[in-house]
Amino acid sequence: MKWEKRTINDLCEIKGGKRLPKNHELVEFETNHPYIRARDIGKGIIDFGKPVYLQENTHNLISRYIVSANDILLTIVGANIGDVGLIPKELEGANLTENAVKLTLFKNNCHFKYLLYFFLLPGKKQQLEQFAAGSAQGKLGIYKIKDIEVSIPPLPNQRKIASILSAYDDLIENNLKRIKLLEEKAFLMYKEIVRNEKLEIAKLQEVTQVLKRGISPKYVINDGIIVLNQKCIRHHIVSFEDSRLTDSEHKPTRERMLQKFDTLINSTGAGTLGRMAMNIQEEISLTVDSHITIARANKNITPIFLCHSLFFQEKIIEGMGEGSTNQTELSARKLGEEIKISIPSKEIMFDFEARTEKMFKLVWNLQIQNTKLRTARDILLPKLMNGQIDVS
Repeated sequence: MKWEKRTINDLCEIKGGKRLPKNHELVEFETNHPYIRARDIGKGIIDFGKPVYLQENTHNLISRYIVSANDILLTIVGANIGDVGLIPKELEGANLTENAVKLTLFKNNCHFKYLLYFFLLPGKKQQLEQFAAGSAQGKLGIYKIKDIEVSIPPLPNQRKIASILSAYDDLIENNLKRIKLLEEKAFLMYKEIVRNEKLEIAKLQEVTQVLKRGISPKYVINDGIIVLNQKCIRHHIVSFEDSRLTDSEHKPTRERMLQKFDTLINSTGAGTLGRMAMNIQEEISLTVDSHITIARANKNITPIFLCHSLFFQEKIIEGMGEGSTNQTELSARKLGEEIKISIPSKEIMFDFEARTEKMFKLVWNLQIQNTKLRTARDILLPKLMNGQIDVS
């Protein structure tokens, strides 16, 4: 069946976001006006796990620059160029950063999800980065996006392709929702303990056997040890998608090889500093780079309880960075000295550990399922999008 070449301009309209007005700021408390930043866009979704908002007076100044459900957002500035995400129904009406554009008002020859998967093709992000290479500011202009060519089959075939790929994404999303519920349940259990039990107070350094940064990796392509970086830590989950490999001949010391239920704390740079996750598995050997601090429990506390004690103080830790905006660092020494940990009885902690360990085993199994689903989807994606698999 014949596929046609069409430009993006033939398929939809492209509209930019809006810079915040001078002297107006984003807020972290919830208002009626969520604000989507470039960092929230990527891998086909809008990751709104750490949302920011506009106050009413700010929104009124830029109220025209909002998104609709099923708009495709595409980042156009700096290192984020080419990241893409689809607006879900619950974010309809959100304001959009000037560092992204929206693809909207799709013509009757284009299915919006087919176009989304076009931007998720292997190498597409790198191609878009090259389109912007001639710009002094590293910006992908709307005029260049309009001229991008897309191979499209007839609309019924677009729908079938989108449906096949969406089935994988829907399963992944359902697993992520289950993971979130399990993590929230464990956190509520922790908060119930610290609210109702008699507690002792200790400095973080008194309840950790390791509290130090990771390694300076020597990256390799194959046959290395997995190294997590700050991109791998989001919403208290470790993701392996952005991890790399370090030379296994220069194996990290034993204390810098992660153990099950170690807490990992992003420790460099505004915006990411203070994000945390727990390493919930021991099947995969891995370490972290020098931008992440490892916090490992000693005999005075159980590891999952320590991790939730740190999650509980995430906002405080995010504000502990020192240095200029782009070089903000979180000192392990300062963490150890200033962060206080509330400790219940050993009996209470052991009970919490036993109950939550089962929950995090299920979380790990769901993460493994998602890895397999993503792999299968990513194998199918280029074959469906280039017509190698006939869906007619």
